[in-house]
Amino acid sequence: MRRLLTLSLFFAVTAVFAQQNIHFKNPVVTEILEGNYNPQDYNAGNASSPYDIAAELTDRINPDSMYSYLLRMSTFETRHTSSDTLSDTRGFGAARRWSRRMFEKFDQENNDRLEVSFLQFDQGICGVTRHKNIVAVLPGRVTTDEAGNPLGIVIIEGHLDSRCVGVCDTACVAEGMEDNASGSALVMELTRIMASYSFDRTILFMLTTGEEQGLHGADALATYCAQNNIPVAAVLNSDVIGGIICGETSSPPSCPGLNDIDSTQVRLFSAGSFNSPSKQLVRYIKLQYEEQLKPHVKVEQMLTVMNAEDRGGRGGDHIPFRQRGYPAMRFTSANEHGDAGHGPGYEDRQHTSEDILGVDTDNDGQIDSFFVDFNYLARNAAINANAAAFIAQSSCSDLTIDLRQPNWHQLRVEIEGEACADPPYRIALRSETNDWDTLIYTNARDTTFEIPIGKDYFVSACRVDENGVETLFSGEEFIRINGTEEVEEEQGIRLLQNRPNPFDETTTIAFLVNEMPIDPLARVRVTDVQGRIVRELEHQIQPGMNELIYDHGYGKVGTFYYSLIIGRQAIDTKKMVFVAF
Repeated sequence: MRRLLTLSLFFAVTAVFAQQNIHFKNPVVTEILEGNYNPQDYNAGNASSPYDIAAELTDRINPDSMYSYLLRMSTFETRHTSSDTLSDTRGFGAARRWSRRMFEKFDQENNDRLEVSFLQFDQGICGVTRHKNIVAVLPGRVTTDEAGNPLGIVIIEGHLDSRCVGVCDTACVAEGMEDNASGSALVMELTRIMASYSFDRTILFMLTTGEEQGLHGADALATYCAQNNIPVAAVLNSDVIGGIICGETSSPPSCPGLNDIDSTQVRLFSAGSFNSPSKQLVRYIKLQYEEQLKPHVKVEQMLTVMNAEDRGGRGGDHIPFRQRGYPAMRFTSANEHGDAGHGPGYEDRQHTSEDILGVDTDNDGQIDSFFVDFNYLARNAAINANAAAFIAQSSCSDLTIDLRQPNWHQLRVEIEGEACADPPYRIALRSETNDWDTLIYTNARDTTFEIPIGKDYFVSACRVDENGVETLFSGEEFIRINGTEEVEEEQGIRLLQNRPNPFDETTTIAFLVNEMPIDPLARVRVTDVQGRIVRELEHQIQPGMNELIYDHGYGKVGTFYYSLIIGRQAIDTKKMVFVAF
């Protein structure tokens, strides 16, 4: 509770007035995002094959390059949002000017294919009223999809700012190597690498400010896109992405305990479950890693689709985009050194002066024990780049689907859409987890196939283009294969099994409303095995699928029950299991 109150307080204190005067200092960027440019001005020839890019990424992404970026960022002492902007050596001003010069260097190395700019906005944050994100834009080779609609851009972001305990403490030395120089280094390296390729969609690389005081820099671009009708296909946010050592107070759900090491897993956070564009985005990212990038890597990574939008009591720069309806997600390392709680006895590195690159253990003047693992960071960068490459080369995403159960053991999927009309397609099914269970190729818009009975299924589809590249998947539709010869339309209200189950910390509790009740307010009551009430959640009932995120808390174990209550009637009760992963 203390941390949540602290977050609420600094959001209230720092948001002195709403963002104003949001604009790109380079007006060419404005024209590109609005689709008013000639792609040939940026040497945008044939689209680069994402399959070729996947094969090259492991060798092209350089851990030493990211080490050099991190080393340079550490010299600014602090990158606090409202720190010195005049010094050439200390503070956020020096850091953002250096970042811009690096983007300009990548532009020169790639035949002027990038447009570099500041995104400036006015907002009171810790006594400073004018702030700037740093952006580099790689214009796409086409500006509209097959139906003539504006093509959504891909945003690759990480926050450049850092902090110590005090939200507005600009004097504290805050190198912020894990949080979030690691994500900034990843964005810079992907700018360097991806500027050499041609993509259908425009890609915007961004280093934000104001994340630590309330996600203000990301909110500025999200607001700009919404106000100027800039379509956004996907937002990939990297934050705390290079560390592999667990802290004593790591934010849940995270690592097993102090000094645990995990260099082969990355967590993918996003909002929602059923029919969530953001959750569909992370499923797509994992799919492209498993099928395209994984065969080329030297060390395999485990991509974990997380249930929650972010760690417990925390938030990141993907959230302002999701709030405006754009698909957005966050890459975060499996292990995190601290929960930024700063309670009594807090000794972890996050949000302290100890969030540094590493230590000199033999006193020879050189760091020899690193807190950021550059090879792990490079592997996460490749996952990010691979996903962006496939998203940026798939220019249609208007599919919808209609589900029918023709008999007791089959599912019929009818695919609809105009811009993405031509087959082949790929149908995705999931049942009990956040991951897709089954993927089916089909050359028909109307496909019927065998499926296990007596289960709930969430179904979506994508188009596979002439180069074999999958578009982002459609929204999900829900069906239960009844297992009876006479298939009748479902009626009433049905409580579904929570997903995932078993789970740790958070789970999604859902119920399906086929007929609206007289009382529109539902309660979900959670009890222990002795029948004692643990918590009650209220939910305003809507037709169709209704979902609630239940946060039980990190590290708790046991069997519990949840009941759906409408008015005075208990509709159903189901069991859920908590385990410590």
